Amino acid sequence: MLTSKIGENAGLVWEALNNGELTVKAVKKATKLKEADLNMAFGWLARESKIAFREVDGEMHVALL
Repeated sequence: MLTSKIGENAGLVWEALNNGELTVKAVKKATKLKEADLNMAFGWLARESKIAFREVDGEMHVALL
């Protein structure tokens, strides 16, 4: 996958999280990304310190910083 495509997917994740914290499942549903593409987008944003993860009742949540 091209770096530009990962960046585009990171933008989709950013837009989904713009209204507040979501579960990882909810982000996947909102963006309609495949799991691998979603994980690469999360990695991109995490590397840039743009998102944070936390576990709530056994489920991963993600939010913009």
